[in-house]
Amino acid sequence: MSLTKTPLCEFGIKAKDFKLKSIKKKLVSLNDIKGEKGTLLMFICNHCPYVKAIINDLVKDCANLLKKGINSVAIMSNDSKNYPEDSFDNMIVFAKKNNFQNIEYLIDQTQEVARSYGAVCTPDFFGFNKDLELQYRGRMRELKNLRPIKNGESDLKTAMEQIARTQKGPRNQVPSMGCNIKWFK
Repeated sequence: MSLTKTPLCEFGIKAKDFKLKSIKKKLVSLNDIKGEKGTLLMFICNHCPYVKAIINDLVKDCANLLKKGINSVAIMSNDSKNYPEDSFDNMIVFAKKNNFQNIEYLIDQTQEVARSYGAVCTPDFFGFNKDLELQYRGRMRELKNLRPIKNGESDLKTAMEQIARTQKGPRNQVPSMGCNIKWFK
């Protein structure tokens, strides 16, 4: 595990289109998951301790964001041959175990989508406004010893709610951090 932090948000960058297989075994495009007031796109995986530390809160936040017109999609881009816990079958198990009712979970088998977005770690969050312009590239919340520090709403939820209201993200953002994406060798 190599701790990696996300770069600063490049406000206004347009979301890149994709068509990836979901755990429901259907192809899903960016247009299919675009939210009325915003879209949360995140790169996660099944085995990362940083993802596991926040997954329960993340699922709850995504359910609340859906009520505010923000759709959420999770993409798994890791090399699942060398990290079998991240296999497609294990994605299905992970999503079921963690109640992904409001989150599409997609596999990026070629890693092209992760590369096109400049994703670097899991979790890596990309918060877009209704016009699919990037407005957030920060953390979910503070972690200490892989435990969430619960001092109010998460940074991610607060930022996405602001984007839904104003179409602009917060100017000050704390980078997300987690395990580096496991690139093919």
